[in-house]
Amino acid sequence: MNPMVQLAAEEAQNPLIPPIPELVIGLIAFVIVLGFLAKKLLPNINKVLDERREAIEGGIEQAEAAKTEAQSVLEQYKAQLAEARHEAARLRQEATEQGTAIIQEMKAEGQRQREEIIAAGHAQIEADRKAAASALRQDVGKLATDLAGKLVGESLEDSARQSRTIDRFLDELEDGASKAEATR
Repeated sequence: MNPMVQLAAEEAQNPLIPPIPELVIGLIAFVIVLGFLAKKLLPNINKVLDERREAIEGGIEQAEAAKTEAQSVLEQYKAQLAEARHEAARLRQEATEQGTAIIQEMKAEGQRQREEIIAAGHAQIEADRKAAASALRQDVGKLATDLAGKLVGESLEDSARQSRTIDRFLDELEDGASKAEATR
């Protein structure tokens, strides 16, 4: 054949449309492959997709269950925290009350001890005053009798009479001093 004729024959045939026998063979091969894929591969793909869907749904359910459980644990934690705060406030209040009571007791004890010390001091002062007054009476009495003996020229050694004289003299002095204080 002539190259020109061959070229003209090839141009008459459209390269986009295959010849009918090739098209039929290709279609049959496609149906066989499609049938094989549908028979063998499609059930496995569906099985994997179902398992994946169930796993996702199960994961969602587990996540929701975990969320619910976490929420309940959070509520319990908040309740325990509130209870602990309430207990801490109660303990602080009790400690404050106990501290106040202890302070009051210590003040009362200090006041009582102060009163005891003051009373003991007054008693000691009174005892010292009486001892001083007694010693002073004796000294004044002795000096007075010595002075009176020197004035009279006789010894006034009679102790009973001497005591009575001294006591009367000192009582008169005390009465005079108390009258002077009362008039002020």
